[in-house]
Amino acid sequence: MMQRMGMQVKQIDDVTRVVIESASKRIVIDRPEVAIVTVQGQTVYQVGGGTAREEGPAGATSQDDAKLVASQAGVSTEEAAKALQQSGGDLAQAIILLKQKKTS
Repeated sequence: MMQRMGMQVKQIDDVTRVVIESASKRIVIDRPEVAIVTVQGQTVYQVGGGTAREEGPAGATSQDDAKLVASQAGVSTEEAAKALQQSGGDLAQAIILLKQKKTS
């Protein structure tokens, strides 16, 4: 019936995270269900379910996070920033990754 109305829905499998960034905040949704809905030439990305969390401004938070991770793990802020990228912004996971690298 949806196809007769000109509507197509395609589910995207294996999505682990969706991040929405604005100047004032960052919304991170872990393990969401994502679908691409096309109606009359318009494409809409539908995000549902998952666990959402809100963070402060994206740029400031990332720099502050990198400094915190660097001080806790005893590494440079550049190394900390890379670890934060690898961990998807999870501070604790970034610190653990860096400490494991130092011991191996």
